[in-house]
Amino acid sequence: MDGVLEAPLVPAGAAFSRRLVGREEIRSAMAAYYERLPKDGPAPNLEKTGFVLHTTADPDVFIAEIDTVFDGEDEGDNVTVSLVQIFRIRDGKIARLRDYFAPELVN
Repeated sequence: MDGVLEAPLVPAGAAFSRRLVGREEIRSAMAAYYERLPKDGPAPNLEKTGFVLHTTADPDVFIAEIDTVFDGEDEGDNVTVSLVQIFRIRDGKIARLRDYFAPELVN
């Protein structure tokens, strides 16, 4: 097994997979999911988007808090999507990523 992506808050049967195992399954499932999204949807504003990294007592585990900002037509229409990701590293690669976000974002 060369990697696991988990989204524990996503309900069973959602378009976004709750668990993917292996590099190829992760790549193909994520590509298929993003292909379904509207092409003219809002893009993330990388200048407004921010994150904080947290180290843990385990040197192979770190936590990222991410606030991704999507620009609306007007400044007041911006949407911020917040999530937390927990990374477990093995041999310098991501062995497991647990992605916690509001499940209604992917339905």
